[in-house]
Formats: sequence, C-alpha cells, structure tokens
Amino acid sequence: MQGERPGPRAPLSGLLAERKDLLWAILWLGGMALTWVWLGLYLNAPARILVGAACVHTFSGAVAAVAVALVIGWGTALLLHFLESTRRRSAYLAVSFVLNLLRSVPQIVGMLIGYVIVTGLTLSEALTSDASRILATSLVTALFVFQEVVDLIRERIRHFESLEFVSALLVCGIPSRVIINREILLKNSMAYLVQKSVALFGRAIFLICSIDFIVSVGLSAEVSLSNLPVTLGSMLAKLDSKQDILAIGTALTDLSVLPTLFVEHLQGISVAFLIVYTLVCVYRIANGLMERYRL
Repeated sequence: MQGERPGPRAPLSGLLAERKDLLWAILWLGGMALTWVWLGLYLNAPARILVGAACVHTFSGAVAAVAVALVIGWGTALLLHFLESTRRRSAYLAVSFVLNLLRSVPQIVGMLIGYVIVTGLTLSEALTSDASRILATSLVTALFVFQEVVDLIRERIRHFESLEFVSALLVCGIPSRVIINREILLKNSMAYLVQKSVALFGRAIFLICSIDFIVSVGLSAEVSLSNLPVTLGSMLAKLDSKQDILAIGTALTDLSVLPTLFVEHLQGISVAFLIVYTLVCVYRIANGLMERYRL
C-alpha cells in the first residue's frame, strides 16, 4: 500500500510571512546591496571607500562585541551558579556587588571612560593597528552589555532546575558542568542565545555609533586626535555629512533641491540611512526570532 503523497510546499511568500526574521534579514541585505549600487553610481570613489571602511569597522566591531559579551556572560553566569550552589556566600556577594556596580553606570558614560583608556593605549603605541583598536573598543562595548547574557543563562538554569531536569541527569551520573553547558544551554537554550545575540548586535551598533559621534564632534580633544578607526558614527559627525543632513531640511522648504538630494548630498544621507535601516532591520529580526521560537 502506497503512502500518501506529501502536500505541496508552501510558497515563498507564505514562508516569509511565517518567518519574519528571514524576511527582515533579506530586506536588510537587499537594502544594503541597493544602497551600494547607488553609491557606486553617484558617490565619488574616495568617499565611497571611506563609507565602506566605516561599515566594515562598525559591523565587525559589533560582531566582536557580541562574541566577547557571550564569552564573558557565559563564564560569569557559571561562576555565579557555582558560588551559589556551593554556598560560598561571601564570594557570591562580592561578584554580585561588582556586577551591580557595573550595571549602575550609564552605558554611554562607561563607554566614554573606556574610550579614554583605549585612547591612552593608542597614544602610548600599545595599540598600533586598526584591528587592535577595534577589538579594544569592542571589549569596552561588551563590558556594558554582557550582563544581559548573564541574566538569560541564569534564568535558563533556574528554569530547568525547577523541572527536576537537573536532578534526573545527576542521578544518571552526568557531571553538573556537562548538564549546564551541554544539556541546558547548547541543546535546550540555543534559540534564546541566538535571539539575544541578534539583539545585542543591534545594541552594539547603536552604542558604537553613538559614542563615536559624541567623540568626533569634539567632546574630547585627546580622543579625537588618537586616529581611531572610522565608523558610521564618526562619519556622520564629519562636516560634509552634517551639511548633507541639513540639506534634507532645505529640501522641505525648497523643492528644487529635492531632485539632487540623493545625488549631490549622498555621503551624509547614505551614512544616516545605513545606521537607521540596520537598527530597524536588526530589531525586526530579533522580534521575528522571538515570535518564531515563542520566547
């Protein structure tokens, strides 16, 4: 007896309607590609190369910040769980105090302090390459977002402990560290970690662009003179980009400027678009993952 034939596959439009994270990822990549095609047609080569370098530095710095935040957050969560489970109250309270102290510092203020330190290392020639400076600023960014990873991992451990999941595996002779790292986090919490990583990627881009913009407009002369790698935030603070952004306001009162707005004032407008469009798409991707996995 022959089995039933599989039904027709869902059309691509139906798949994208169900997978909002995939839809917004495609829209983000498509929007970025169309933007670069437009820049290739109308933006001069030096400015285009500078915008390209700013994108690479911003996105690579955000990816590095997420990776560092995951490592620090994972290790800190395991440390807190170990201290709590072994009833080492003094050490547990000390670590919690340091984390709460770090949490109480506003992110922008903390990153400004971190950038001063990175600047000092750069001026002393301890950081001599763009890659080392990007990694240093990524570490600063990670220090102010990694506690979200700590909170997530500790919540997942508590959830499975309440279900007698951990007790059952301990009876089977599986070590506690294997239960937490493999069974709870890798096998049963990966969707949560992926969604949190995407959300932190957007947060890191926002923080990097914000702090670089603040620094570049002259908040600290020492930092401005340290030749930090160009990012989308520092590009937006350049005089040419400011004039391009102001042209948008001029176009609202003088419609004759509108036809040339996206040709003659492309540098500032494209940088602002890349920042805003990326943040919107990353936010939608994170929300799509949350809805998809019912997090």
